[in-house]
Amino acid sequence: MSAVLYERRGPATWITINRPKYRNAIDREAAGMLCRFFQQAIDDDQCMAIVLTGSGDEAFCAGGDLRVDAEGSPVRVDIARPLHPIVDLFKLIETCTKPVVARVNGHAMGAGFGLVCAADIAICADHVKLGAPETKRGFAPMIIMPHMLRIVPRRRLLEMCITGEPWSAAEAMEIGIVNYIAPSAELDDKLAWMLGRIVDKSPTGIRLGKFAFHGMADMPLKESLDFALAMMPRMLHSEDAREGLRAFFEKRKPEWTGN
Repeated sequence: MSAVLYERRGPATWITINRPKYRNAIDREAAGMLCRFFQQAIDDDQCMAIVLTGSGDEAFCAGGDLRVDAEGSPVRVDIARPLHPIVDLFKLIETCTKPVVARVNGHAMGAGFGLVCAADIAICADHVKLGAPETKRGFAPMIIMPHMLRIVPRRRLLEMCITGEPWSAAEAMEIGIVNYIAPSAELDDKLAWMLGRIVDKSPTGIRLGKFAFHGMADMPLKESLDFALAMMPRMLHSEDAREGLRAFFEKRKPEWTGN
């Protein structure tokens, strides 16, 4: 059984962590496959959005595979190798040119919670719990900390990192960690609604917008304004921008090329 599944469903690509026996925990093999499949979706011109989810309804992802005998467990770090598949995965999601939607079908803990924070949009089943329980295991959520710091309010995050106690889906939505929650039976309807709002938009606009969004997040205000000014000509001279303006004035649907 493959640890990760890859499937094109119309304009969206589904990447599914498929280790239900281990609550979809990620080992080195699964992390490597996730990286390869994300890159494959990025390179696919017909893919307009990426859905990241887990098999079953118990867990989206329980985090890293912490079993002592887990071959290639993510917590085993080779000091001779500066890179690691889990870190590679988070970097790839950060720079992904396609919208990444987390379909949070079950509990998201540790690295699973990090994936929710790293995604662009998160749609969550209402029974789900999300959190970083690492202090209950004797360590801290180091790898997922950068993404959590961008999404979770500082004091609430520090409380979670200290206590290891999870939040309900409703609490996560109130804090702003997930965009929408729905009953499990309606999760895919809510996902389809969201994808419908994405796939008819300009791929170029989305790509450049995501690039600018993440770039500005790490800049002081003055630098971000200068960066925005420098990006404007590049954006407005794209084929999609010209087509979008023509379609607006001609009162028709635009035909995007992604260029």
